[in-house]
Amino acid sequence: MRLEIPPDHPRAESLRTREELVHYWKLGVVADAGLIAHGRGEAFDYLLGEETTAPAREATWAAAAHLLLAKRPVISVNGNAAALVPSELVRLSRVVGAALEVNLFYRSRKRLKAVAAVLEGAGAKHVLGVGGRGRGGAAIPELSSMRRMVDVEGIFAADVVVVPLEDGDRVEALKRMGKLTIAVDLNPLSRTSQEATVTIVDNVVRAIPNLTSTADELKGAPASKLRALVGAYDNKRVLGASIGLIAKRLAVLSKTSATTEQVPVVKRARR
Repeated sequence: MRLEIPPDHPRAESLRTREELVHYWKLGVVADAGLIAHGRGEAFDYLLGEETTAPAREATWAAAAHLLLAKRPVISVNGNAAALVPSELVRLSRVVGAALEVNLFYRSRKRLKAVAAVLEGAGAKHVLGVGGRGRGGAAIPELSSMRRMVDVEGIFAADVVVVPLEDGDRVEALKRMGKLTIAVDLNPLSRTSQEATVTIVDNVVRAIPNLTSTADELKGAPASKLRALVGAYDNKRVLGASIGLIAKRLAVLSKTSATTEQVPVVKRARR
């Protein structure tokens, strides 16, 4: 049974998200470590003000342009992404013509099928990465984790891969294969963020719908406009802007706290 969240609770949306993850953890979709990963991400969301920032919006435009220019785009889906934005992922795949592929670090046949079932329940007609489909499996070279296992007709053949909530080592490995990667990561300092072609520093529950609506808006635009968006984008610069926003926000909050709240100093008794 899911916990009833009072609508007037100041952290209602955050609590609803946590409840979704716990629900899907019980169903075997989300791994134990996925709960920890979410908590780490939410801490960075606090630092960002729990809103989509200007750097995230710039990254979203570049990401949408990449996807529309791609010949074989693929959206990689793990347990947390399937639990939090299944319908949104399916809609994005339809807008940009991308395949959906299940790819898990904590990989088991049961979990692969569970994640695929969530996507299919959200309307996906064809999900790769679960076996018995396509021409079989392949492996990403120079990657030892189970995330190396990919579909030969999906990530292995893709030119652009969307990797929400990703592991940095696979982003690096995909880059070595010549693939462009679009990451969604709340931590602008992570290896995933630093190594991706485009990093949207935002909560996945905001980032994927924003990416879908932006791609929908750009659909039909001339290729020259899409190439201009891609050419003007610099991921290191945009990541730096995200880090700068966090620093400025912390500076403002620290000054506000210092002027509005006096923290008592507890002196230790001399012995």
